[in-house]
Amino acid sequence: MFRLTHYMKQLIDPTPVRRRRRGKVRPVVIWNLTRRCNLKCRHCYAVAADHHFPGELTTTEAMAVLDDLAAYGIPALILSGGEPLSRADTLDIARRSKSLGLYTALSTNGTPIVGKVADEVADIGFDYVGISLDGIGKTNDWFRGKEGAFDEALAGVRACKQRGIKVGLRFTLTSDNASELPQLLSLAESEGVEKFYLSHLVYAGRGNKHRGEDTDWSMTRTSVNMLMERAWNAINRGDPLEIVTGNNDADAVIFLRWASTIACPEKVSHVRDHLEAWGGNSSGLGVANIDTQGVVHPDTYWSDYSIDSVRKRPFSQIWDDVSDPMLAALRTRPRPLKGRCGVCAYKAVCGGNTRIRALQLTGDPWAEDPACYLDDHEIGLDLPAKKTDRLNVSPFKGKSHDPAHRFL
Repeated sequence: MFRLTHYMKQLIDPTPVRRRRRGKVRPVVIWNLTRRCNLKCRHCYAVAADHHFPGELTTTEAMAVLDDLAAYGIPALILSGGEPLSRADTLDIARRSKSLGLYTALSTNGTPIVGKVADEVADIGFDYVGISLDGIGKTNDWFRGKEGAFDEALAGVRACKQRGIKVGLRFTLTSDNASELPQLLSLAESEGVEKFYLSHLVYAGRGNKHRGEDTDWSMTRTSVNMLMERAWNAINRGDPLEIVTGNNDADAVIFLRWASTIACPEKVSHVRDHLEAWGGNSSGLGVANIDTQGVVHPDTYWSDYSIDSVRKRPFSQIWDDVSDPMLAALRTRPRPLKGRCGVCAYKAVCGGNTRIRALQLTGDPWAEDPACYLDDHEIGLDLPAKKTDRLNVSPFKGKSHDPAHRFL
């Protein structure tokens, strides 16, 4: 996750750079508690559905995992799904997590947060609740496969705000909803939410099936430029809205280049030091995933690559075991990147971006990320004969977003 607002503030109020200690990193754990969900989102990486999936961790198993995570010292736990609130014991798990001193967040579609459920979410004291919206009104309902989903999710946002819960909006950018980004930012401001999170599309689960709906590079750039403008204006107004992005770490490079147009070289150099300390994509290092069956993955989008299961040994032992070849490679800096990513001048900033997209399109996890929207000049290459106009091309080798190409 690229904390755009946080790094913008470094231009105004610099703070010391804190670098990761290799071998000592504890990951943020995203835990998919269930695949059950009342919605049918087009980009769902978990391929969730509204029925029971056998084999999910029992309550007893889940509590044992919590004890291990707390003793291991993870910085944060994100309870996700499916729709996590469709699991009967999710709030019990959250309550236990908080009692163990874990930063505990909820990733939800927001529709179940009403009445007594909203009261219990508030009583538990979640540190953060992220609610997904993929457009305004009918656009969101189409994406999420249910009429009225927008109104229900917005009611969940308001229920959280009324109870003093820190809440944010999460939005997955595609070619079909990019035009509604300004309205969603305005909605975030008018509802007084604390965070707006834009996720670029990742080619996993149904997101891979519908990867032809990804934005082209010009659309991506326009959206990120809009976020930078909103974030900068919010900082200058003293507006508390925090803007973050995820799943396309080229955003950090664009931000760094933007910073060079408004700040002195010393401040830009300081921000770059911060960004290199962050290191971009953190799959397998600063981020981990436990799925509904207890299987551990490098992150939520790597569902086809399993490291081990918490049913066999504790998460802490799995994560500290560097004998897994993919885990070891993901933690290598610089990573063994190829193509444009391998020779990019900013690979220490973005970490090679989202490896799962390269894997899905080429079969090679170290190939260049097809969703990088920077041109050769912008990433420090001098290859005029091979330069591609990445401002007006789809990441799918020129294929359009016509419905005929959506299932490639």
